[in-house]
This record gives sequence, C-alpha cells and structure tokens, in this order.
Amino acid sequence: MLQVRGVTKAYGPVPLFRDVSFDVPAGTATALVGPNGTGKSTLLRCVLGTERFDDGVASLDGEPLDERDPAVRASVAASIEELSAFAELSVLEHLDLLACAHDVERPSAAVDAVLDETGLAAVAHQLPVTLSSGQRQRLALASCLVRPRRVLMLDEPEQSLDTDGRAWLAERLRRETRDGVAVLFACHDGALIEHVADDVVRLGT
Repeated sequence: MLQVRGVTKAYGPVPLFRDVSFDVPAGTATALVGPNGTGKSTLLRCVLGTERFDDGVASLDGEPLDERDPAVRASVAASIEELSAFAELSVLEHLDLLACAHDVERPSAAVDAVLDETGLAAVAHQLPVTLSSGQRQRLALASCLVRPRRVLMLDEPEQSLDTDGRAWLAERLRRETRDGVAVLFACHDGALIEHVADDVVRLGT
C-alpha cells in the first residue's frame, strides 16, 4: 500500500537521512526509530507531503503521494504536527466536525465512541487549550480515529501518555493493523515498538 523509495532529505550540506526505502503493506505497522535529530518527524512530513524530499518518492497504491489529492486525504489520517484545533470549538465539536467532513456514517455515535475510548468523555465540552498535555495527545489520536483511514501516520504517539495510556495505545494500534490499516509511526518507546511493529526502520545509523 505505502511505499517509500530512495528518499533523502538535507538541511544544508549534511543529510538528515539518505537513500531510505521501505514498504508498509496493508495490515502491518512500521516504526521509525533513532536518536533525536535523525529526521523521523521530517520523514513523516515528507511522506505525507507537507515537506518535500530532496530525492526519492513516497507512493500510495503505486501513485506518488500528494496530500493535496482528495483521494489521499480520504485515505490517510495523520498526527504529525502539534495538534491543530479551532480555538472556539470544544473537544466534542472538533471531533464532530472531522467526522462530518469525512462523511462518517452516524457521526454523533462515532464521536461518542471515540470520546469514551480515549478517555475524553469527561472533558468533551472543554476547549482544547484547557486540556493537559496527555489529554491533548489523546485528542490528537481521537482526531485520527474518528475518521475513515487506510493509512495511519503518527509522530511519537506515546508522548505525554501515562502507563495505562501507552498500554491502550499499543492495543489500539494492533487493532488498526488487524482491521487492515497500514500504520507508520515514529517512536522512542521500546515496549510499544516491540508490541506493535512488524518492521523497524532505523535512522541515524
């Protein structure tokens, strides 16, 4: 499903990564690992299309992946940048807007289910700015889970989650792969990688 071929990215004369290639078939998870500064987040942004590779290509179903393409936007759910939410919308309203925008069947029921699953039901009527860092991370994940997806891309999804939250995340990502989703995630948590990843791509080695 998702293919990355010969990708290179540099800022200045020294590349972050060079000639990286891997596949993420449907129903599998691939973890990007490596020390800080080796380009994991940048690689994710380039795969998504919000930045450009200096060389190489990322493809979805054999076609170059372009996040401006409506078909790509309908297929790829991503949490890579800092959570972007409308300042005047509550948690519930933010998720409801996403569900409706992606034509989710019975959006209210879908939103309620995601709120319960992510532990955000108690703060559903709060504004995102009032949430703790862990709650904001859960909202970023909920923003992906409330919409249809064939590819799920996450940048350090374990960040700010407590022990119970990380255990939930591990099981949720395995459920994603069982449902046929291709998961690509950057991660520093060895236990999460061991539980979830079918393949590991190491940067900075």
